[in-house]
Amino acid sequence: MRVRAGRPRFAERHAQRLRRNARALRIGDLHEASLLRAFAELASAAFGDTDGILRFQASRDGEGRTHVVGVPRALEADRSEWSAIVAPFSHEGFTPYGGCKVSSRLFHALAYEAACDAGGDEAVLFDAAGRLVEGSRSNLFVVAASGELATPPLERGAVDGIARGVILERIAGVAEADVGRAELAAARELIAVNAVRGACPITALDGRPVADGRPGPWAERLDEALAKD
Repeated sequence: MRVRAGRPRFAERHAQRLRRNARALRIGDLHEASLLRAFAELASAAFGDTDGILRFQASRDGEGRTHVVGVPRALEADRSEWSAIVAPFSHEGFTPYGGCKVSSRLFHALAYEAACDAGGDEAVLFDAAGRLVEGSRSNLFVVAASGELATPPLERGAVDGIARGVILERIAGVAEADVGRAELAAARELIAVNAVRGACPITALDGRPVADGRPGPWAERLDEALAKD
């Protein structure tokens, strides 16, 4: 989660998701109030009144005991726009832990490394049927040639991201719809969102500009929707 001026952003949403996912994965029953206190204490100890990132992970040991570990890390400089590649392999699709954010994300990590090797910021993942799923570290929103804003349905296997949920709550009329390769190639905008970085316009994909290669109005609107907790 993003820490801004010493305060964890979307703290309640992160605590609720961690608790919900831990239940779904049978890790254990976490207490929301304890999680919120841990978020605040680690943010204060690590960053004071400055900015940073916290990563919290719940796990269960061999004796069935539940553990929650928090790790702070420095916040890298934000980029105003991203470039991306299409990942060189397919997304695995919907899994038994569908929607949960899990630590075993090898193919996401490999996709992101491929993007970094190509000098990019993100990798776009399609499933074996050619349907857009998510980014290696973000949920994706697409502005179609018709002007409609859409995001892939979670049934395709994407993580149920905090930022994605906030946008669907705060902006009316966003479609959850499949986006194929042809639709993405014709899109007016491609926008990556996550709770740490906000909404980042992807202005180049595989070395070619997305639309006119400049951030569009929807990227700014999504970032505004994420500006407040």
